[in-house]
Amino acid sequence: MFTGIITAVGRIAEVRDLGASSAHGKQLAIETPAGYLDDVGLGDSIALSGACMTVTAFDAAAGRFCIDISAESLARTAGLDRAGPVNLEKALRAGDRLGGHIVSGHVDGIGTVTRFAPVGESWELRVLAPSELGKFLAYKGSITVNGVSLTVNRVADSAQGCEVSINLIPHTVQNTALHALQAGAQVNLEIDLIARYVERMLAAGASPAPAAP
Repeated sequence: MFTGIITAVGRIAEVRDLGASSAHGKQLAIETPAGYLDDVGLGDSIALSGACMTVTAFDAAAGRFCIDISAESLARTAGLDRAGPVNLEKALRAGDRLGGHIVSGHVDGIGTVTRFAPVGESWELRVLAPSELGKFLAYKGSITVNGVSLTVNRVADSAQGCEVSINLIPHTVQNTALHALQAGAQVNLEIDLIARYVERMLAAGASPAPAAP
């Protein structure tokens, strides 16, 4: 479980094939800031740009850890198949502050950035989400973009999907990998966990009652 509050920006330094075919996944080696891995152990969960992964090897002194990612996960996420910056968040501990919102680290879909530009002292980020996620997105609701907990300022449905507009304060831009985004970039999206359960309960309530025996 996570909060969507990024604790460091790392970098995928190496991508190695775990097999010869497309059915095989990859091993990623991630570089982190000094001291980031001091409290990390084998098997711990760390979210990489919103996708929960398991630490399979690490060198705290070198600030480097490895994860194995399956072909299925690669097909359902963006930006984890190549070298580059990634947002990092360690798993939530009992008693930690929930500074963002409840995040599972399971990517629900891939969105496309349609605009990323300064507006006053802040930045406006617009993301086109898949149509099937539109029902979970609401004004002032929460969404996770590349692992970052953000608040939706506007929602616009269209035949192409559901576009959300988000305001980013300078601190968020400076302290996450979101600063590298540009129009056309793909991003990992996770909908609000509570919205997911509300939708399920409403759908179940709308179902006809079973016939009496």
